[in-house]
Amino acid sequence: MIDETVREITEMQTRSASHVTVRAAEALLELLDREYRSIEEFQRDLERNSRVLKGANRSHAPLNTTQRRIITAVSGADLETVAEAKAELERAVDEVITEVQESKEGAASRAASLIEDGDTILTHSNSSTATLTLEYASDAGTEFTLYVTETRPNFFGRLTARQFADDENVNVRLIVDSAMGTVLPDCDRVIVGMNCLIGDEVYNRVGTYPIATTAADLDVPMTIVGSSSKFIGDGFEFRQTYRSGSEVMLEPSEGIDIENPLYDRTPTRLIDQVVTEDGVIQF
Repeated sequence: MIDETVREITEMQTRSASHVTVRAAEALLELLDREYRSIEEFQRDLERNSRVLKGANRSHAPLNTTQRRIITAVSGADLETVAEAKAELERAVDEVITEVQESKEGAASRAASLIEDGDTILTHSNSSTATLTLEYASDAGTEFTLYVTETRPNFFGRLTARQFADDENVNVRLIVDSAMGTVLPDCDRVIVGMNCLIGDEVYNRVGTYPIATTAADLDVPMTIVGSSSKFIGDGFEFRQTYRSGSEVMLEPSEGIDIENPLYDRTPTRLIDQVVTEDGVIQF
């Protein structure tokens, strides 16, 4: 399960920050079925496998912080047997998963109240928290138009568009990323998720920054929705992830250096609010 999860994260089969965090935490439960001669051996194996999971995406802040939290819980507990160490691992993983899921639901529920009947919303990529926000709004009977950027080069926005294609309350319109400036004047709000917030910068799927810049110029409110655990303090330094150039250009590219960054950073001065399970933070 650990190797499979690392592959999923590396190949971006698991896209949402919340889903990645949960999958990586669950993967560590594989160690419960292994045999260990001592607590020390168990903890070494736990730390080694956690490093491998974190290494699958070093720029993924929630993945790194939750893995560190699990390791700290096990290493800091007063344990006398391997069985106790395994039980502590299981408890720590369950705590992380429950917190991630509940905080995502709380943030989405709070953000959904911002969408009014007849609104036109623009979203980007395939954030599970942002899409849950839209689901909650639709489930409440709110009818709205939803512009979705394709989110090149992996086209994650197409997944979002398909997700709402059969929703009677949502009029879905898929656009290429570069067309967002032509539709934003007709939008009432932008709603996107986030990888993390560090200091006064929001890190999210590349393409978020130009949307925020254009929205700010047009006075369209920009709402970021995510759990409070994505507010990252000390102990994590963001490092950009660059994907393969073949995602951008399939044909031969001799003489061309292709750069394919996964994230960009948006200053909070361009954002109107960040909505978490704990409340709404205005900027």
